[in-house]
Amino acid sequence: MSTADNKILVQTIMEARSRLDPAPFIAAMADDFVWRIIGSTAWSGEYVGKRDVRERLLKPLYEQFVAPTHITPTRILADGDHVVVECHGDATTVSGERYANTYCMVMRLADGQLRELTEYMDTALVERVLKPPRLPT
Repeated sequence: MSTADNKILVQTIMEARSRLDPAPFIAAMADDFVWRIIGSTAWSGEYVGKRDVRERLLKPLYEQFVAPTHITPTRILADGDHVVVECHGDATTVSGERYANTYCMVMRLADGQLRELTEYMDTALVERVLKPPRLPT
């Protein structure tokens, strides 16, 4: 796919996320998708494979919020197989705290699918507001 095609795909995904619709993002993830969260928080590290991302990252994260997170993109840049998204998230935790983070996501695409995502964010906010993910049983 071209740079323009990759940017359009990510714009479509982010527009859906801003409407609280995660389906296009989930559908675009390759089975071997890798999500890396930078930093040294309990959430930091690599989540390898679509199933791992959904079970070890997304499920325990979304369980901490009273409603889905609003994600609003502010800038999308593309160069070849890479698309960079700056965005803001806003949610309320089940304990009543506001979780309003700012993100920079560097995505690598191939053959119309998301292959990798590296996420940069306010890790101090993560440690202050979010509970660590529970360990898989």
